[in-house]
Amino acid sequence: MVEEFAPAKINLTLSITGRRDDGYHLLDSLFLFANVGDRVTARPADGLSLEISGPRGVGLVADPAENLVLKAARLLQAEAGLTQGAALNLEKHLPLASGIGGGSADAAATLRALNRLWSLGLGLDDLARIGARVGADVPAAVHSIPLRVEGIGEKLTPIGPLPPFGILLVNPAVSVPTPAVFAAFNASGTSFAMAAEALPSDPRALLAVLHRTPNMLEAPAITLQPVIAELLQRLVALPGGLLTRMSGSGATCFTLYPSPEGAEQAAVNFAAEPGWWVWGGGLYNQSHSL
Repeated sequence: MVEEFAPAKINLTLSITGRRDDGYHLLDSLFLFANVGDRVTARPADGLSLEISGPRGVGLVADPAENLVLKAARLLQAEAGLTQGAALNLEKHLPLASGIGGGSADAAATLRALNRLWSLGLGLDDLARIGARVGADVPAAVHSIPLRVEGIGEKLTPIGPLPPFGILLVNPAVSVPTPAVFAAFNASGTSFAMAAEALPSDPRALLAVLHRTPNMLEAPAITLQPVIAELLQRLVALPGGLLTRMSGSGATCFTLYPSPEGAEQAAVNFAAEPGWWVWGGGLYNQSHSL
């Protein structure tokens, strides 16, 4: 059996810099990965199959045509020219359609797990190239390190070292489909952004840059789910936070803290509504072994 962790992705910033003729938006974003996520396990088998478990797996269907885990597995199998399969299990802990890349992280973890199970010997860059055919966030999730992500997710530039931030994540029990958020952005008539600034290494200067570079999908997501604005107000009111905003296309919002301990305590103290998902802790800072 091979097991891989699928950490949650956090968009510290998200600028939309243009739109291609095929409709894909061009992005410039800063990704961090939190030390919370799903788990993918793979066992030898004749064919490909997927079982879904975990507290957030209820209602998630292992549809071969839609599920990103199975899509990633089929692509890697075809790329390697294999006939052998795998029995996959997805242990789901992250909320669905929440702006923290759960599905992309699961697909990336599947690629890493099967690379090991099938002894393919592919590097992370090879897996990222295959993952780009699954989804725009998958290449970054294959690496799961702090990254500047540009284009449609294909241009990755490592950033860091970063301060030992803590992060509080809260999802207000609503899903925000990414296509709907981009449609709302297009309808808003908001101008495209210029490329983001270079990142300084000094923590105070870094935070100043982050405060000047927002998530451009936050406003259109709020038009679809006004509870996001309420959640952001509650997070800003908490003591000790360094930066608060929505991640990705929402609806999960976050606050950075100076340390993981500060974020953990904030999660304990946060007065969540029934059904809301709350987590506090540190950033994912491990290297994936292949």
